[in-house]
Amino acid sequence: MDLKGTGTIITGGGSGLGEATIRAFAAKGAKVAILDLAKSNGVAIAKEVSGTFIEADVTNNDQLSAAIDKATQTLGAIHIVVNCAGIGTAGKTLGKGEVPLDLEPFRRTIEVNLIGTFNAIRLAAAKIAKNTPNADGERGVIINTASVAAFEGQIGQAAYSASKGGVVGLTLPIARDLASYGIRVCTIAPGLFETPMLMGLPESARKSLGAQVPFPSRLGRPTEYAQLACHIVENPMLNGETIRLDGAIRMQPR
Repeated sequence: MDLKGTGTIITGGGSGLGEATIRAFAAKGAKVAILDLAKSNGVAIAKEVSGTFIEADVTNNDQLSAAIDKATQTLGAIHIVVNCAGIGTAGKTLGKGEVPLDLEPFRRTIEVNLIGTFNAIRLAAAKIAKNTPNADGERGVIINTASVAAFEGQIGQAAYSASKGGVVGLTLPIARDLASYGIRVCTIAPGLFETPMLMGLPESARKSLGAQVPFPSRLGRPTEYAQLACHIVENPMLNGETIRLDGAIRMQPR
């Protein structure tokens, strides 16, 4: 699918991987809408790329449904969705003194990262399915964001790994669900990237993490995630796949 002229929604587009993807898609001529929280930088970024910002919490069904409706009206149609909205939490199953991990942070992580992703998929797919197919019978593309933690979760990552593992797990069945509509579904599983969460660490810690990556021995750049997202859209044979983008790293227990 050619990005030029396509209507694109990116959840979590107000920072990090989502921001880089918004900029890359807009540079290729896509019409873009950032769906993010009001406290994000979404308004400023949307202005810079001549896009649209719409406040939306992916865990709020009514708000997200209204945001996707508005994006569809504003852009004319939705062809591409990139799900970048997510949170990271940490905590061992048993803390000091054998105290069980508080269930609420676990529940919240699943709610945002997994259920929020599915919510955006199902609502957007209903819009994409109404598009006129292109010459290849394609109506749209959905890209999700997982993590290498889905495969090698570290100590204290039970909630995060479970949520991202769920995103990996839904990729193929949803690709099969939507195949008859000409909608492709893929997931990107980034390794260690220069996201706001990691950039908050001291420089020495970031260099230490980057050195763990076999090659290139550095943190990934959000623009590299965006490059892959562009390729997924443009390559019609990519479907139902989770692609690791990690410099060959395999995470150790800690």
